[in-house]
Amino acid sequence: MRVEIWSDIACPWCYIGKARFTQGLAGFAHRDEVEVVFRSFELDPGSAKGVTAPVVEMLAKKYGRTPDEARGMEEQVAAAARAEGLAYRVEGRDHGNTFDIHRLLHLAAARGRQEELLDLAYRANFGEERSVFDPEVLLALAVEAGLDAAEARAVLADDGAYADEVRTDEREAAELGANAVPFFVLDRRYGISGGQPAEVFTRALEQAWAGREAEQPSPAADACGPDGSCAVPGA
Repeated sequence: MRVEIWSDIACPWCYIGKARFTQGLAGFAHRDEVEVVFRSFELDPGSAKGVTAPVVEMLAKKYGRTPDEARGMEEQVAAAARAEGLAYRVEGRDHGNTFDIHRLLHLAAARGRQEELLDLAYRANFGEERSVFDPEVLLALAVEAGLDAAEARAVLADDGAYADEVRTDEREAAELGANAVPFFVLDRRYGISGGQPAEVFTRALEQAWAGREAEQPSPAADACGPDGSCAVPGA
């Protein structure tokens, strides 16, 4: 079975959803026969490269909230992340264009190190005092993931490197009807949207394996939309 996951490093529910999916996969009897592939989806593709803004400031502007209200929104997401054992900083995080990160993730996929780089990038973005929008930080993460430094630097220096692969992923997401992430596709037959509980993923894997229609998730599942907005429970 192949599971494809469309996500973005800037999406907190993708970070949380990956952890929940991993837990759900661990409870699936045929887990060793599941291939997991990560696909590109940009939450804010129109943002200028190299331009960043503090996340709390961005949320306040986007939702018309005060800084304290935006910080409260982030605290709710942080609580959900921490409940999954994930590090999550509310203050000091940046928001920006993620196209270079996706290009580098495609290089990592070609070298068999995609999930390693993805996990490192998530942890850096949400849990550490390192900005994934800094090319030198991104290069350091690539090396930590096991990529060749010179090759990774060359990809980052060439805006066209792996650009077609990113655009193909995004076009396929649109064709599949994915307008928010994370979005999980099982064998190109069943779709699951949002950071669902681990048990939902386990059931969906079991049902897809058996050839039955996977359970349809709630339309209110926690997810991030194409304009960069992220659903926050109770916000």
